[in-house]
Amino acid sequence: MAPSTFASAGFSASSRPELIERQFNALCRISHSLCQVTSIEDTLREILGILHNDAGLQHGIITLSDPEHSKLQVGAVYSDSESVRKASSGIRYQSGEGIVGRILQHNQPIVLGRISSEPRFLDKLALYDLELPFIGVPIRDTDGSAIGVLAAQPDVPADDYMPDRTTFLKAVGDMLAQTTRLLVNVERGQNLASERDELRREVRGKYGFENMVVGGTDNMRRVFDQVRRVAKWDSTVLVLGESGTGKELIASAIHYNSPRAHKRFVKLNCASVPETLLESELFGHEKGAFTSAVKQHKGRFEQADGGTLFLDEIGEISPMFQAKLLRVLQEREFERVGGTQTIKVDVRIVAATNRNLEEEVDRGKFREDLYYRLNVMSIKLPPLRERLADIPELSQFLIGKIAKGQGRQLRLTDGAIRQLVSYDWPGNVRELENCLERAAIMTEAETIDADVISLNGSAGSIVAPMLQPANPAVDFNDPELDERERLIAALEQAGWVQAKAARLLGMTPRQIAYRIQTMNINVRKI
Repeated sequence: MAPSTFASAGFSASSRPELIERQFNALCRISHSLCQVTSIEDTLREILGILHNDAGLQHGIITLSDPEHSKLQVGAVYSDSESVRKASSGIRYQSGEGIVGRILQHNQPIVLGRISSEPRFLDKLALYDLELPFIGVPIRDTDGSAIGVLAAQPDVPADDYMPDRTTFLKAVGDMLAQTTRLLVNVERGQNLASERDELRREVRGKYGFENMVVGGTDNMRRVFDQVRRVAKWDSTVLVLGESGTGKELIASAIHYNSPRAHKRFVKLNCASVPETLLESELFGHEKGAFTSAVKQHKGRFEQADGGTLFLDEIGEISPMFQAKLLRVLQEREFERVGGTQTIKVDVRIVAATNRNLEEEVDRGKFREDLYYRLNVMSIKLPPLRERLADIPELSQFLIGKIAKGQGRQLRLTDGAIRQLVSYDWPGNVRELENCLERAAIMTEAETIDADVISLNGSAGSIVAPMLQPANPAVDFNDPELDERERLIAALEQAGWVQAKAARLLGMTPRQIAYRIQTMNINVRKI
């Protein structure tokens, strides 16, 4: 009788030799299939097909553990139902969950004479005949740990040959183990490579020069030209600028547009780490170096080996630690705290500070030799108040970024942009981005108008413009102006004297006062 006839009839062996012969033929086919590996899904599916057609073990399923071995996911299932095959990709078993999860947890086979007698059987795919047996065996790694489960249902009621069927399925599981492990590792490697390449494309897009050149003022164009030029070399860079001007963004652009882009970009804010921990954080420590050093720790210099180390707020470190840092910058070598082995690293340094280091050197608060070691190439970022002409384009760029994060369309009105340009932005680009994000949150529609622009950080309170000229020439009949803008312009032209503004607009002082209150305008004191 042909194997296919056995399967269709529901085979119950009349003798052990007959069963063994059938299982031997199935093993030969499985061995041949494993030697013809193409993809993990196709191979596993073919093996389950052999179990179904040649060995009388139907509805086979192979589940594989994740890297932490905390749950199982379906790697392959044998079923004539397309819906079952599609649904299987979303099935997960926690370790210990149901019969399949218990096989993984205890690393032992489980055999049920009739599925309906076991209340813990989940049958998540509604695949099995509950009146027939079930056999599940672990797929073990080379160290004996369970890395998956192979399960199937005999196509006949439980008989005297259930132990033989279990032994056979264990043999198939052992044959699957090495191949499954290799295939899973290859596939994970391919997925990791794909994720890595996708992340690289995303990072290059984020920090590419074409996405950084926002604004056309000369001083910013000069900054971007400096970044472009210095990125291709290994020179140490010192980025200077007030808080919120984008020093970390510049450091990131230098790294991700350099030959070191495929290595790590490691960051440390020197001001955020206590002086007592700074040495360990940068240079690492050996196990037992101090009370809480329960294991060896690699510092930021080692982590950044081959890549770039960004030291933010470098002006905050003490003179004592400046001397230790100077030696590492000069020699590119150091010892971990509590260690004696000298470690050499290949690290590019990008440092940043909002302090005037030349003044700090003159006052004896910053070592002159360290300053010159850091100041090989300096890039000074201008504050936003010195490039107000960039605000319209910068605001459009930032609102586009916010809109993408919120998954909707947003645009700024001309009135909103005029209000943004009128402010001096002590918090620089960071404050501008926060302001726009607040405005987006307060806007239900797609259009952000001046009435939701909060320039002092408090919701619903609008600070009157700070940098308008004393007597701007404004056409109060300009249809482009809304009522708020018209009122603020009149107040500006009147030197914030309400009676004068009322005359300019043909209103009474009481009407002006009422509108100032209802529109929540903060009146500037002159």
